[in-house]
Amino acid sequence: MRLVHYAIDQGVTFFDTSPAYSGGNAEPRLGRALKGRDPLKLVIATKAGTRHAQGRVQRDMSLKAIEQDVVRSLSALGLETLPVLQLHGPSAEELTPEFLAGLLGLKRRGMVQALGANSFDATTLGKIIASPVFDVVMMDFNVLRPERKALAMAAHAAGKGVLAGMPLAMGHTGLQVLKLRGLRDLWYAARAFKGHRRDIAQGTQFQFLHHQKVLSGSQAALAYVLSHPEISCAVVGTTRMHHLAENISASGMCLSPDLAAKIARAQAGK
Repeated sequence: MRLVHYAIDQGVTFFDTSPAYSGGNAEPRLGRALKGRDPLKLVIATKAGTRHAQGRVQRDMSLKAIEQDVVRSLSALGLETLPVLQLHGPSAEELTPEFLAGLLGLKRRGMVQALGANSFDATTLGKIIASPVFDVVMMDFNVLRPERKALAMAAHAAGKGVLAGMPLAMGHTGLQVLKLRGLRDLWYAARAFKGHRRDIAQGTQFQFLHHQKVLSGSQAALAYVLSHPEISCAVVGTTRMHHLAENISASGMCLSPDLAAKIARAQAGK
């Protein structure tokens, strides 16, 4: 509650959540935190197609399930309409004309104001960008993903909002995976080494971000993402107040020409 209130008071206007996050508790928590706040001054984005049920994350990208997700999300968030609804990791094959027409029906009925989707797959991202149904696209965009620049430019040119997911590169530039503070960190470390070994190895080339005099490592990473005019918003998750304050202060910060050049050389493997 304090995190959300502090973020709003500091000028944060975009909040991203999902019925699949935090064991299904993320949306109700955000809904409670938003009570008494003017929803017209905020952009609340949630997701559909995945949810937490029976102790695990379940996936159902059918139109019936998505509409059910929307109804539950509206109730949990205390909203009359969802400013942004994003499909949570659809496949390119699932984005059929019939399916997209059904999504537009949710918009026509006033249940959602804008439609979006998030994906880490380039083919799926291309299809999302090419479809006039979607207003917003979320992609993994960070110092380890410079190849997303072309997709971000294409989405921006198509008039879509571009959300940068994982802008801190999951902390791999600072080797956060090796900083174990408790048993919970062991689980995160095991998952990271299982699915993100390439990113962890590549992140070692960017440790210089954490040795700047003016910017912290996270601020440098965010400044890099926000230096691209195609990016509408960097979406950062945090559970610690000092991390939130540090991330918020990155808005408006600029990379020095020397640091920008150093990032480019690291991205090129030089």
